[in-house]
Order: sequence, then structure tokens, then C-alpha cells
Amino acid sequence: MTPSSDTDGYSIQQVVVLFGPPGSGKGTQASLIADKLNFYYLETSKLLEESFRNAKEGEYVETDGTKYYLKEEQKIWASGVLNSPPFVTMIVKKAIEKSHSLQRDLLMAGSPRTLYEAEAITPLLKELYGKTHIKIIMLELEEEETMRRNTQRRICELMRHPILTSKETIALTKCPLDGSRLLRRDGLDDEKNIATRLQQYTERTLPMFEYFESKGFKVEKINAGDSVVNIFGSILKIISS
Repeated sequence: MTPSSDTDGYSIQQVVVLFGPPGSGKGTQASLIADKLNFYYLETSKLLEESFRNAKEGEYVETDGTKYYLKEEQKIWASGVLNSPPFVTMIVKKAIEKSHSLQRDLLMAGSPRTLYEAEAITPLLKELYGKTHIKIIMLELEEEETMRRNTQRRICELMRHPILTSKETIALTKCPLDGSRLLRRDGLDDEKNIATRLQQYTERTLPMFEYFESKGFKVEKINAGDSVVNIFGSILKIISS
């Protein structure tokens, strides 16, 4: 899809920022949006995992004069605590610029995650895409349901599709979407880790919504307890509005 230009001089590409607590279905909905609408899917967790995968002891990246050691950031990530915002911001900004250079609509699922990141990333999104083309969607889910979903879910080995455990899926050993093995994320989806991630979401992510509203953005809210197909339909309406 090749974008044209609007009256503000921006390419008609849009950005969808998808938020929600752990287990709210961000990954499922993001995969559907990317597959159906050909969005560039910026998955922060995947970017972080890739940066940690082959990290050596003592290896670091530097931004704004501060060194961030990859092994230390990996330990933070594995504990359920959010990574150092300047480190995450650096990685995400590069991915945003890559998306824009490809002239693709951009989908950000679970990023930005902190007020620091929102304040650093939003000006770049406005500069590249234009404010009117940025849509922010929040998936709301009760804490009890968040815990249940996260402690029971598996992801596929190849494309990381999340599969919630239910009577229909409990016997599955392979992903119904790409055929790869279904795996549990050991340590990341145990109760203690999920409780930490929920606390991090409440204390560090939710304050961003006041920031967005103060900057004139409307945060669209969707009940994440609904069916996948209904949630996807609601997101499509927001994207096309």
C-alpha cells in the first residue's frame, strides 16, 4: 500500500497504539491487525528479547551518555519489572523510523510503557505521521481475569501467537495458525511475575493516559473480556473512523 499525501503534507499513514494489562489480548489483536491490514507490527517484547538473545557479559548500549548493560536489562525483564525507559526508548525509536521508511501503517502493542517513553516517543510519531493519524486504544480487563489468562496461556514457537488455555485448546500441542510448537514462558507467566507486571502496569503505564489526554488525544477503551472477534471488530471501527 503506497500512501498519498494529506493537506498537512504528511503521508497518509496511521499509527495505532494498543495498550492493556498483561493478558488483555494485545498480542492476539496485534497479530490480527498486522495480518489483515498489513500494518508494521512493532512488538516491544520481541525487540527486547532479540536484543538479549545473544548478549555477552559486559556488553552494553549507550544512550544520552548512560550505558545500559544487556545482561542487567535481561534480568530486569525476566523479573516482570519494566526495563530502563531510556534503553527501551532507543530501541523503539529505531523501529518507528524503520516503519516510516517502509511507508507502512504502524501498530505499537504495549509500547510506550512508561510516562518517560510516552513523552519521548509521541513527538516523533507526531513528526513522522501527524497527530490526526495517531489512534490510541486501551483494552480493559479485570485483574482476576488477567491473572487467570497469563498463568494458563502458551505462545507458539515461530510467530509468538498467544493461545489462551480453554476446553477447546487444552489438548493442542501445535499452533493452529502456523503449526509450530506451543510453549509456556517459564518464569514470565507464573503468579509472582504476573503480580509484579500488574503492579508495574498500574503504577507506571496507566499514568500515560492522563498525558495523552492532556495532549489532546482521545483514548478509546474496549472491554477485553469480550470475544476475540468482537474486540477485533471494535478495533477495526476505530481504525477506519
